[in-house]
Amino acid sequence: MKIKIYMIAVASTLIVACGGSGTSTEADKATVSENKAASDNFAAGKELIVKSDCLGCHKEQEKLVGPAYVDVAKKYAATAENVTLLAGKIIAGGSGVWGQIPMTPHPQIAEADAETMVKYILSLK
Repeated sequence: MKIKIYMIAVASTLIVACGGSGTSTEADKATVSENKAASDNFAAGKELIVKSDCLGCHKEQEKLVGPAYVDVAKKYAATAENVTLLAGKIIAGGSGVWGQIPMTPHPQIAEADAETMVKYILSLK
């Protein structure tokens, strides 16, 4: 008799522990949506870089004329302030942070596109 009670208690515990509420499924869907959005943004940033002249001076893993993208990602945290700062450097150009060779300005790149590019770069940690 004690074994039956014990087995029922264990079975009940397992059913309760393994049972789910609908909220975890909704949370999982939200996580999947966020991951898909991040993945789409990642791909869009990379595509914008490939279509521009960035790869003439930068590489993902090694320094060329300018710093490697992974080095930029190591130096700057992925914050909204840094995204704005670095997008501004893409558009206006700059010098002195990574050496004396100036970064060419790219005024033709839209601010939103520059921010997408920066988000891609900062994700390369």
